[in-house]
Amino acid sequence: MGAETPARAGRQRWKALWVTLVTGFMSLLDVTIVAVALPSLQRGLHASAASVQWVVSGYALAFALALVPAGRLGDAVGRRRIFLCALAAFVVCSAAAGAAPTVALLVVARVAQGVAAGCLAPQNSALIQQMFRGAERGRAFGLFGATVGVSSAVGPVVGGLILTLASGPEGWRWIFYVNVPVGATALLLGARLLPRVAPGRGQRLDLPGVALLGAGVLALMLPLVFAEAGGTARLWWLFPAGAALLAVFARWEHRVTARGGQPLLDPRLATGTRGYLPGATLAALYFVGFSGVWLVFALFFQNGLGYSPLRSGLAVTPFALGSAAAAVVAGRLVERLGRLLTVWGLVTVMAGLGTAALLLRLAPAGALPWLTAPALLVGGLGSGCVISPNVTMTLRDVPVRMAGAAGGALQTGQRLGGAVGTALLPGLFYLVLNATGDDYRTAVALAVGAGTAAMLAAFTVAVTDWRHDRRARARTRAEERTDRHTHVGRC
Repeated sequence: MGAETPARAGRQRWKALWVTLVTGFMSLLDVTIVAVALPSLQRGLHASAASVQWVVSGYALAFALALVPAGRLGDAVGRRRIFLCALAAFVVCSAAAGAAPTVALLVVARVAQGVAAGCLAPQNSALIQQMFRGAERGRAFGLFGATVGVSSAVGPVVGGLILTLASGPEGWRWIFYVNVPVGATALLLGARLLPRVAPGRGQRLDLPGVALLGAGVLALMLPLVFAEAGGTARLWWLFPAGAALLAVFARWEHRVTARGGQPLLDPRLATGTRGYLPGATLAALYFVGFSGVWLVFALFFQNGLGYSPLRSGLAVTPFALGSAAAAVVAGRLVERLGRLLTVWGLVTVMAGLGTAALLLRLAPAGALPWLTAPALLVGGLGSGCVISPNVTMTLRDVPVRMAGAAGGALQTGQRLGGAVGTALLPGLFYLVLNATGDDYRTAVALAVGAGTAAMLAAFTVAVTDWRHDRRARARTRAEERTDRHTHVGRC
């Protein structure tokens, strides 16, 4: 009996992980899946283009704003409790979005759905840290990284497939309804499988910190949300205002920590937790390129080549497949290779996307999906060696008591990077398109190339951190040799 208990507990941990991965996939998928349904949604609700854009932007904005406070709340009152409450809210909001009779009610439902998704996301990474240790944690984060990468890449495919199966003027509603049975099943399984761990006593939520961080993130994201309507030019002043608010937030958190209080985001994550700051920086820079290229590909294949949403999504599927396969393997290698794994991953993803950009500009138009497929597969293999290993290395030394807030901050950086990428790269695409008289092939090549350049900045951070690790290991080995020689001399 005694030998069975650890085995049974191990099996339950992995089952619980799959519950969190399914919900994570569902919430992240909703960032991109709705984009392909916007034209039919606009026709079905007789809405303006600006109001329909809020169906996407409202979700992404609420998602980003909720991440860090929800992560800290999970640390304080229990991750299982927040996870189940947020998942129940996500299911209800998905049903409300599908049934919305007007675009105004749809936007309200989507904003509420985004808050629920933002409350779910940091619990996923925190529960992994809570449930797993050592090599198991690396494998679990490998699966988590595959979920993040694949959900972002396959959104257009899944959206196109749903619209193909649910044809008609009301078919767009199934983009939201599909979450209901999946989420309800995950809710029942989560209530049964997720571990019950008593939260720490006397935990308080840093409300001034919540207000300062929320205002800063909102100020940085709002011009990007309105980018298509000229928001970056009209609301440019919000960028320095947001940066100032975040600087005040950082000073406030230092002050709370110095007084022995409970900050929303402990400054020691950046100053005293090995690997957290470079990992979070790398993630934000990488997602500038990673998130933006998918919108550019969709614009090129659908508007430039006349593909359907489903065919457009299938054209970039090799990247998603490569990312999923590599992320699972990378989760097993990260403990042995460390930051070197992300260095080579970034080299590979830049090579794959750079080659794809050249082919999109130079290769025969009729054969583009077939010719770019190998390059996208290579890029996906590289991406799988970036996202999940970086999550593992960024969070591995974070104390479990701060896991939720740390995971929320990491994903906030990813959301901000993604918002920058989805504003800048399509903006560059349209700029080149207008300047060249609708030369779609030049526009897509330059935009994908710009995304690759953003990843080059992430590569610089990865190399710097890898060299720092090498020097630290060399110093440790030298100290160990000195200690051994001293010990032998004394003997």
